Amino acid sequence: MIRVENLTKTFGEIKAVRDVSFEVGMGEIFAFLGPNGAGKTTTIKMLTTLLRPTGGKIEIDGLDPATKQNEVRKRFGIVFQDPSLDDELTALENLELHGALYEVPHKVSVERSESLLKLFELWDRRNDPVKQFSGGMRRRLEIARSLLHVPKIIFLDEPTLGLDPQTRNQLWAQVKKLNEEERVTVFLTTHYMDEADRVAHRVAIIDHGTIVAQGTPAELKQQTNSETLEAAFLALTGNSIREESADANQSLKNMAQMWRKKR
Repeated sequence: MIRVENLTKTFGEIKAVRDVSFEVGMGEIFAFLGPNGAGKTTTIKMLTTLLRPTGGKIEIDGLDPATKQNEVRKRFGIVFQDPSLDDELTALENLELHGALYEVPHKVSVERSESLLKLFELWDRRNDPVKQFSGGMRRRLEIARSLLHVPKIIFLDEPTLGLDPQTRNQLWAQVKKLNEEERVTVFLTTHYMDEADRVAHRVAIIDHGTIVAQGTPAELKQQTNSETLEAAFLALTGNSIREESADANQSLKNMAQMWRKKR
């Protein structure tokens, strides 16, 4: 479903992504992990048509994001790290707006909205403005919205950041249910290693713009003789505190704004 070959991105003299290659199969939950400034955000921007690669090749469902932008965008949904909902609209209105942007037939949009809001336990609050929602409710609504147009892939960038353990567990249970029932391919980033260990079928770890390891969580733990994925992650990337790269410091709110302008 996703194929990346020798992907490179440079900003002047800075090489943010260096010869990265990986594949994500249909219906797979794939965790893309790395320290701050490792190249995760830059890679996601290239996968989602917001940045053009300096070199290498990307295929999303067989299409090149650089030349088939609109066709590629129809095939995926995305949840940004920073909030992207309209706080003044209700939950249902946020979904209706998304459906209109993606030209989802009205009947399908109505039926799909009801199904997703019920799945994410938001149906009883469908007519309430988003500004009244908790952080966990907003996150669930963003994921529901990203799935409205029935994408083949969903990109989740730090979707549980700042959420309590109960909400995190509930959210991942709902995502796994969708993955199993609708065969949605999930590409996620997270700094919660326990989440990746629990939900991901496979993991790729990027550091300094380069993939340093790939495999199932069990394989990475075995490779590093570690009991947890977090220990394996530290063994592969080191213990030093990282600063955000200049590119990563461009807020994902700006990324969301760019996305809406392109729509």
